[in-house]
Amino acid sequence: MGQANFAYTEVANDAAGLPLSLSVFADRPHVLGQLRDDAVAAGFRIADAGAVASLLEGEAKPLGELVLVDCPAPDAATLAALTRLDLRAAHSGTQLIVSTSVAALDDVFGCLDQSNPQLLVDPSRADRVIALGRAMAEAAQLRLRELSEEDRLVLLRLTEQVGQIAQRLEKLEGPSHDFGPSDSVFRFESPRTVFAGGDGEDGSARLVRASRPPLPDPRLVRRIIRQRQLRARFFDGDLFGDPAWDMLLDLTAARAEHTRVSVTSLCIASGVPPTTALRWIGQMTDAGLLERVEDETDRRRAFIALTEKAADGMARYFAELGTQAARLV
Repeated sequence: MGQANFAYTEVANDAAGLPLSLSVFADRPHVLGQLRDDAVAAGFRIADAGAVASLLEGEAKPLGELVLVDCPAPDAATLAALTRLDLRAAHSGTQLIVSTSVAALDDVFGCLDQSNPQLLVDPSRADRVIALGRAMAEAAQLRLRELSEEDRLVLLRLTEQVGQIAQRLEKLEGPSHDFGPSDSVFRFESPRTVFAGGDGEDGSARLVRASRPPLPDPRLVRRIIRQRQLRARFFDGDLFGDPAWDMLLDLTAARAEHTRVSVTSLCIASGVPPTTALRWIGQMTDAGLLERVEDETDRRRAFIALTEKAADGMARYFAELGTQAARLV
């Protein structure tokens, strides 16, 4: 069976043509070695490497333009190191790529509230390589917010194609031992860049002209969610992938129930693998639909909630459904 080739055709250079520097921290030796190999293949210069807890030892060292961290089962020292790294990265502009497990996702997410990292959950090697590629694009100043709408759509479609190519590479290497085929991190769709729907020149004004109707009965929303999930019993669930809507429904029900939703719970509600769900959460947060809410009793934890803009939209949507249903009676 052929060996997948993860080498890049171009090296990672800055605007002056110099190799970008990168630091790698992982407690699993084989993962540390793999991360180093892939970074070198991409053209990065290794600035530092070691265990995650070594970030707390001695004086702070230069980290470089990118830091890769692997922490599937973080202890207290690892979480403290992540919190420190998050602050350093936010102040220096260093990009972070942090991989973890589903079990540790809430703890890791709670530590990373400043630097806007790429979070990967139980990633394969190809998933990490894709994250490296995204970081290289950032380093080359290809930032989505500076591009036109047409350019954004082109890049998002390219991301989809990269995912499909990575799937083929994974098959060449054989099945991953970390998770089953149904949990493939590449079963994803490119998030749209515009979630706001009604936002135009006067979109915000239109939302606040009339008083907002109440949120729907959470029992109704939960019933809709169950009905949507029921489809997977009779058809291939991939036919109905709509993670943004599934997350909005789950958060609407939670808001009406006055309950809080953890990032892990929201990933489960999305119906897609956690790494994919985290990309959607990031896109929807950037679009002003979701927000991070810190736990007042435990600063190490954080939750995800609807913004007022999103709550307003969901309330009006369900109110319109009720109006249309009444007309049919």
